[in-house]
Amino acid sequence: MNIKYGKGTTTYGTGIDIELTGDEVAIAIDAYLTAHDINVSGAKTITVNGELIQFGNIYVYPSGFVIHNGEKISGRGKDC
Repeated sequence: MNIKYGKGTTTYGTGIDIELTGDEVAIAIDAYLTAHDINVSGAKTITVNGELIQFGNIYVYPSGFVIHNGEKISGRGKDC
């Protein structure tokens, strides 16, 4: 997982990009299922749109923020 400031150029800020590997996206989907009381036992393959997941990306808008390892990262950019 890679968390970095986005490339947005709005007057409100850059936003934040969270880049995930395919394995991390699959783990997130599995965690979502578990949180909704759907528990799978045994081997499984998770696909999106019929294909194995190569990578994923989450964009957080400038109005939001991310807390990672106890540090708050503002979507407005480094200086906010």
